[in-house]
Formats: sequence, structure tokens, C-alpha cells
Amino acid sequence: MYNGIINVYKEAGFTSHDVVAKLRGICKQKKIGHTGTLDPDAVGVLPVCFGSGTKLCDMLTDWNKEYIACLRLGMVTDTQDLSGQVLSEAPAEQLAALTEEQVRDVVMGFVGAYEQIPPMYSALKVNGRKLYELAREGKEVERKPRTVQIGEIEILRMELPVVEFRVVCSKGTYIRTLCHDIGGKLGCGGAMQSLIRSRVGDFRVEDSYTLADLEQLQKDGKIADVIISPDAVFAHYKAVTVTEAGQKPVQNGNCLTARQIAHIWQAADSAQEAHKGSGQAVFTDGEQIRVYDGNGRFYGIYGYYEREKLFKPVRMFLS
Repeated sequence: MYNGIINVYKEAGFTSHDVVAKLRGICKQKKIGHTGTLDPDAVGVLPVCFGSGTKLCDMLTDWNKEYIACLRLGMVTDTQDLSGQVLSEAPAEQLAALTEEQVRDVVMGFVGAYEQIPPMYSALKVNGRKLYELAREGKEVERKPRTVQIGEIEILRMELPVVEFRVVCSKGTYIRTLCHDIGGKLGCGGAMQSLIRSRVGDFRVEDSYTLADLEQLQKDGKIADVIISPDAVFAHYKAVTVTEAGQKPVQNGNCLTARQIAHIWQAADSAQEAHKGSGQAVFTDGEQIRVYDGNGRFYGIYGYYEREKLFKPVRMFLS
């Protein structure tokens, strides 16, 4: 059984669930999960978790994401993208009056926190039903606005009425809705023309694999070469190895004391050397660490609690 994460390139026409179903067939493995939905028409990075790596699914979903979006000004659709029914179109003279400076100011004005109303065509649930199911029945329900964080926006191309931009945003941000809201602020309407998810955390689109790539790798017996181990996601954490006395507690997912820590290794981005000894002097309260046995086997993530002088399990990755 495979354990870890594959950086999958989701192609247009596939849902995130389709990708998981295809990979179950390719890898002959049931325990597979994705890390957040992408619209069928959108493409790009979709980290997929295997085996014990599925415990990472909710953690990866929380990571910031980067997108390359193409906005078409001058129209409003029921889905907030070009796949939907056109509800209104701006007059040609209104679009002609838009200036690049005006559009740039409005787009850049969305950087920071803003209240976003989730679209009807989304997988969010209201009273146990997904919004897109209600939308397909012609029903619209009230949705409460949610605070989302737009960390960065960079305009890549502006050929009005089309604007292409790169955006870095928090979990739960709908880029379709961002496009809709930009158009609304400009008074002409807007809909998303295309979307590429270029990054999820440290997973980048240039390092991703299509389903066809992965099918060929499986046939060649090389798919394990592209599976990223779960601990690699936490490379920026310090790592420890346990003593012989700490072996049984960590195998059972129990707490560890400082005396059960044999070595402390600095994070991957640190130039400091590993050192021995009790962990009390080098950990801050609440700090999370990677825990390994003497053979280098990764067991999980622990947190240090200064008051109790204990390392407590946060997330275990026992196969």
C-alpha cells in the first residue's frame, strides 16, 4: 500500500472525486483522499493523499492557495463563470468607458480581508443539502458572508474587457465569486473565464503529474518515486528521535517525556547541527515537532507542553 502525497494535475472535465476514483483504479488502492475541491472546468494542483497520508487531507485543505484567474468583465452569470447562464450584459459603451487605471484600482482594492458570499453553485451545505443541488432546482437560499483573506494580487495581463491576475488566498475563497465581486464593484459585472490553481502550500503546478503520467508510472513500476512522504510536509519542524524507553510510547501514540528524546534535529531550513539531550531547553510551549524512531521511521507530529514538560501526540501516521 502506498503512503504519502502525490501532486496531481487536475485536468478540465474532471471533478476532484473523479481524480480519486481514477487513482484508485490505477493504484489498486482504496485508501485515497483529495485535499479540496476544484471546479470541473478549473485545472491545476490537487494534492492527493494515500494510505496513512490521508490523515493530512484536512491539514492541506487549510493551506493558502495560489491561482491564475482570467476575468471577463461585462457579464453576470448564474454560476459566476462562463459555463453558466448569462443573466445580464453591460452595454458596449459602458465597457468602452472603463480605463485600465480604474480596473487596476478596483482589483487591487480586494487585497486583505473581505466579506465574501459563497456562490449558489458550490458544494457548501444548507440544511443538509448542497447549494449546487438547490441551484439546479431553480432555488436560491440566503448565504451568510464569510471573511476570506486575499494575501496577494498581481495583474498579469489586461486587455479589456479581459483581466488575467495571480491571487494568493486563504482557505474557503471562491475565485469565481472574487471575479463576480470585482465586476460588481466596477458596475459592469464580471464572470470567471478560466482558472488554474498554481500552488497549494509547497505543491506547485510545475511539479504536478497528470493522470496519464501516473498511469504510465504505475505500469513502469515507478509510481512510488513520485509519492512524497507525509513527514516531508513538516520539513520546517524540528525532528527528534526517541530513546529505547520512548519506543513503546510512540508506537502506541502516547505522550513522551524529555528523557525519552535521544536526539533533536533542527528544521530542514536551519543550518544548525543536531544535538543530544533533554528537549526542555530547545522547545517553546506549543511547538510542534516530527518524531522518529532510531531506525528513521516517522511516527507522527507531537506538541510540546512546557507546564507539564510533556510531548503530546497531535497527529499520528502509523500505517
